Amino acid sequence: MQYLSQLSGLGKIEHYAQSLIAVGNADRIIRIDGKSENNVSFQGDSICTILDICVLPSGQVLVVDQNNKKVKLLNQQYLLLSHCSVSGKPQYMCQITPSEVGVTVGSEVQFIKVNNNQLVKDRKLKFQHGCYGIASHQGDLFVTSGTELYNYSLDGKLVSKLHENKSVTGRERSCAVSPTGDKLYITNYNQDKLLTLARDGSVLSIFTDPELGCPACVHVTPAGQVLVCGWKSNTILQIDSKGSRSLATLATKRDGLWSVCYNSNTDSIIVGTIINKILVYKVK
Repeated sequence: MQYLSQLSGLGKIEHYAQSLIAVGNADRIIRIDGKSENNVSFQGDSICTILDICVLPSGQVLVVDQNNKKVKLLNQQYLLLSHCSVSGKPQYMCQITPSEVGVTVGSEVQFIKVNNNQLVKDRKLKFQHGCYGIASHQGDLFVTSGTELYNYSLDGKLVSKLHENKSVTGRERSCAVSPTGDKLYITNYNQDKLLTLARDGSVLSIFTDPELGCPACVHVTPAGQVLVCGWKSNTILQIDSKGSRSLATLATKRDGLWSVCYNSNTDSIIVGTIINKILVYKVK
């Protein structure tokens, strides 16, 4: 408490307290208690492939439907509210503000806002490389190109190239950042790996497991728990915060699991599939 009193500004105190909470709970194993299914197909859609999911502070949920080239908005009960089409096949997204997300499409990041239960396309950032995984933390934007991980500012200025995979078979896909911003997680889809990087891009650990085939999505909860979705293995694994070992297998399914996201509003895990629906797992 003496240290807290010496900090200048409420924001610093809150950040410090959140850091303590994240460190304390990052390796707490998630327990599942019940599951429900929700259809996310609009009339006229072909088969929906839910490649990524984002839960806003309001409790509203956005999903990336890659096959139909759409971003869809769901309410707190996971009922469809609206959607918007994008110029190409969307890949991944991340929250930028409480009502805005950034979505990777081709070589662009498309910003989309929620306004009165409608999705509104805003500005775009264009890059000289393809855009796949995306994450943000305190004004920094992290984007994977397939073989590299870049750090940009929110206005698209290059800060640094943090990582490069020089293997001809490597394919860096999804990325996520720890709540305190000190670690970055990226999935290598082709090599069945999860990489954990320090903030300067140095590799802290490389995780592989027979239960993790073609990791398509990595997500970090507000407490720092690391969740990885294996598309080929059809599993959701919880990995320790160091990225070194598996803590639990949270879900297995034959429907083709593509994405995972923790909903702190309802204490549940949302899993996207390739056959029109999301699965909602209640956490004990």
